[in-house]
Amino acid sequence: MTVSPAPAPAAVALAEAFVRAAPGDVPAGFRALVDALWSEGRASTDALAAVPSLVTALERAGTDRKGYLAVLLGLLAETEYPDLDGPLNGAVREHLDDYLALLGTEDIGTPLTLALLYLLSHFPGDREPILAAVSSLDLAPEDLSRLDRSLSTLDVSNPDLGRVWPSPSAWTLNADERAFDQGWIKELTPQQLVANWENDTRTVLGCTGARAYWAVCHGEPRNLPADPVPERREISAPVADAALFAPHIGALRCPACRGSLDSHDGVARCAGCAARYPVAGGILDLTAPAQEEQGDASADFLEKLSRVPSMGLFYEAVARPAFLRVSGSNWGGTVTPQDEDQYIADHVRPVDGPVLDLGAGAGRWTAVIAETVGAERLIALDSALPMLNVLRGRLPQVPSVLASAAELPFDDASLGAVVCWNALQAFYADAAAAIAEVGRVLRPGGTFTLMTFRRSDDPVYRYFQSAHRFPQHQGGLQLFDLDELKRWLAGAGLTVREESGPGTFVFITAVREH
Repeated sequence: MTVSPAPAPAAVALAEAFVRAAPGDVPAGFRALVDALWSEGRASTDALAAVPSLVTALERAGTDRKGYLAVLLGLLAETEYPDLDGPLNGAVREHLDDYLALLGTEDIGTPLTLALLYLLSHFPGDREPILAAVSSLDLAPEDLSRLDRSLSTLDVSNPDLGRVWPSPSAWTLNADERAFDQGWIKELTPQQLVANWENDTRTVLGCTGARAYWAVCHGEPRNLPADPVPERREISAPVADAALFAPHIGALRCPACRGSLDSHDGVARCAGCAARYPVAGGILDLTAPAQEEQGDASADFLEKLSRVPSMGLFYEAVARPAFLRVSGSNWGGTVTPQDEDQYIADHVRPVDGPVLDLGAGAGRWTAVIAETVGAERLIALDSALPMLNVLRGRLPQVPSVLASAAELPFDDASLGAVVCWNALQAFYADAAAAIAEVGRVLRPGGTFTLMTFRRSDDPVYRYFQSAHRFPQHQGGLQLFDLDELKRWLAGAGLTVREESGPGTFVFITAVREH
């Protein structure tokens, strides 16, 4: 016979206070309840004993606060992940029938439905009854596919890894891409299979939780239609690379020795150390010098380009808008792409010299910068070849550089402006170095315009932000503290002239002083 621990008096009182709270006091009452039972993904010593009281409160609470309690129960169940049989998960799961009954309530509303989906996502052992219970609901494909993935278990004989962000339903793979996936998955050890599966699960739970919690706090989220993923661009013969890079070659520097570069079609050569860097398709690869005995460096680089899967295309159409919703708390569509366009047009003010799009990605906002300053002044830089491949298809007149943001391959005070749009968090560990580099390469009076994201002040939403595992953030998504960003900017000799951003967006324009 299992004996349940005695309820913690403080937790019982807080749950009761939350149920009875005036509407204006609901957020503060929930915060007090959360602080007593949970912190940064860990449960308090009172959490196990508090579960029955939370379930009772869930049954008694008004519709405007049931969702909060469902999210909290999900958070407690998640504290033991990847252990699916822990005592706390078991205590929450014991009331599964109550959650399913609540899910079938007429006119339940979107926020509570999403909160219950998050809660139910923690019980893969009950996959069949849960999926049966939601089958009559008119769920969005993204919500249903995230629930289905959360309730799945790893099949080591046929593992399905990756392709879960922003939802499994968003991914459609052609034969080449599926073969690419199978190739890298087959190379993983059993331990790596498990680690990748758990990272994927945490990402799915993070997105499900962020969407649910935002809806509970703010109302029904706005589902923005995703753009269709365009067809892959075939790589053709090299463009006239020498002519493309000619206007900017004086600003470029060798990453190995800081010597000047001279570009000819197919290769850029350093005057200082004689290093040779391949140039093909309008992309200069400064990540590693080519060796003389390797033969035609441009042909090898074109072969790399032709084998890259279409991640850049998918990112632009699907992944990026979803990333803004999670990182920027933008589930209501407060910040639109048009708002981003307008900020760039209003704030990028270059002095003489080339303009750098730092972390250009697939080029959606490179095009906006080109309209603002002129494509003839622009250089795009990114560390991801798939992104630059897409950018070059979109903007063949803009030369692109494959290089690190932490060591910009440009001369001191050589650039008229730098823009870093929705990219700084992609190289979080190198962000301070990248900002210092921006200060070094900007000419006096040149602007540095950026958009990134800060950590939420709400500990629950901040947890959901950090739950996402992306390639650059295997330990969880890392976002910035605003004061930290300002210190880095000041240290680089940059003065903030404008700062704004709703939700957890950060828009900043800074100027390089003398």
